[in-house]
Amino acid sequence: MKSTTLRRVALLLALCACAPLGHAAYINAKAELAQILLQRAWQQRGQSGIAVKPWPWADTVPVARLRVARLGVDEIILSGDSGRTLAFGPGWAQSSALPGGPGFSVVSAHRDTHFAFLRDIQVGDRIEIDGGQGPRSLRIASLRIVDSRHERIETATDVDVLLLVTCYPFDALAAGGPLRYVVAAVAGPHS
Repeated sequence: MKSTTLRRVALLLALCACAPLGHAAYINAKAELAQILLQRAWQQRGQSGIAVKPWPWADTVPVARLRVARLGVDEIILSGDSGRTLAFGPGWAQSSALPGGPGFSVVSAHRDTHFAFLRDIQVGDRIEIDGGQGPRSLRIASLRIVDSRHERIETATDVDVLLLVTCYPFDALAAGGPLRYVVAAVAGPHS
């Protein structure tokens, strides 16, 4: 009896220990599947010129495509930056300029899924942003860590820049926190 009870307790503990791993796998799988559906919706938009929902119950649409060739990144950017939207892909702050066009544009995503690549981005890297008018080449001009308790991103400006924003540090155990990793990309001569 004692041996059977110990085995059951050990099995229960093992299952409890695996639950966080299962949740993490689910989040990553959902993010990957969403990008496949978003890629299809982006292609349909390119063919018809009309924004298409990636799935029937979606409350967002693709607005731009972000590529970083050096890192093998190809992400579809969604309209809006609520937590619900960010679960599926990078989100555009609608108070800023549309990504891919002129003006000050802000795009954010989770550090452990769609913007995990920002850990490896470097000043001078080339990125490509396409807001539906054709791709636009930008270069990474700066990388900063910002404390959101003391600094806000002002979107009402005439500066021509794309900001990519995610939580920081990348390896934090808890979600959220006040620190943000802010990557600024600007138009410039090709390197």
